[in-house]
Amino acid sequence: MGETVPKSVGTLQKGNYVVIDGVASVVSDTQTSRPGKHGHAKVRLVAVGMIDGKKREVVLPGHDNIDVPIIEKKTAQVLSIANSVANVMDSESFETFDLKIPEELKDSCVEGANILYWIILNDKVMKQVKPE
Repeated sequence: MGETVPKSVGTLQKGNYVVIDGVASVVSDTQTSRPGKHGHAKVRLVAVGMIDGKKREVVLPGHDNIDVPIIEKKTAQVLSIANSVANVMDSESFETFDLKIPEELKDSCVEGANILYWIILNDKVMKQVKPE
């Protein structure tokens, strides 16, 4: 399991990253319900898994903490491409591994290109192709 930090549920906003059911997700919607005078505010978080694209929903008291993944941003060079998978080499560690090429990068991801990828929990995700 990668690194996470706790963050108060009440402070999260759309676009923040959270860990729900052990899956790194992007918050797509938050709703806060105001309780009676002795209750606590409840926050409904809807998030979409970054890797699997599945929608997940949790309802938590606003003062509870939720895990937020620490995202490492790194660069790599594309060595070869087969189907929609790029074999890349990390620019610092020189480790080679395969990364799935996201739909929106299929045209610009070519052999020899430098890419930006994120390490989130145990997953590596290609985020962008750097301009030459």
